[in-house]
Amino acid sequence: MGEAGGGRGVAEAGEDGGDEAVGGVGECVHEAGEPVREAARPALHAVRRGGRPPAEALRVLNGALAAAPSHRVPAWSEEAGLGAAVRRAADPAGRLAAELAEAVAELLTDPRAGQVRECEAPDCVLLFLPAHPRRRWCVAGVCGNRARVARYYARYRYKDV
Repeated sequence: MGEAGGGRGVAEAGEDGGDEAVGGVGECVHEAGEPVREAARPALHAVRRGGRPPAEALRVLNGALAAAPSHRVPAWSEEAGLGAAVRRAADPAGRLAAELAEAVAELLTDPRAGQVRECEAPDCVLLFLPAHPRRRWCVAGVCGNRARVARYYARYRYKDV
């Protein structure tokens, strides 16, 4: 989101966690989050079943968090009043990995982690926290619609022939 966008993107905080822009998310920044994503799946799989997360997964998550520690910076603005922004002193890749690791840690320690489900669509790999106990798809308008259309065609495909 450059100057015209007005918002802040994932990698727009500066090298010291400040406000100067450093550009978009590049390939090296994207790759920095890969170990965290790879550690998240087995850890969440274990927690969803009431088990202990693998030690290697916890090591990766803790390493990403330790590489980019965060601190709060209180500030006043006329529009919002008093607020506290979170700053991380690391390069964009380290900040992204730490943000992902923090989100994973929050999910793993959330009491509802056992309710996280896998989408039932055959070609979907997403996980979701259902708002309703009978929910089966991550996004009903996409994965759910595909399943409903497939059922419809399977039922009525040869009916008129």
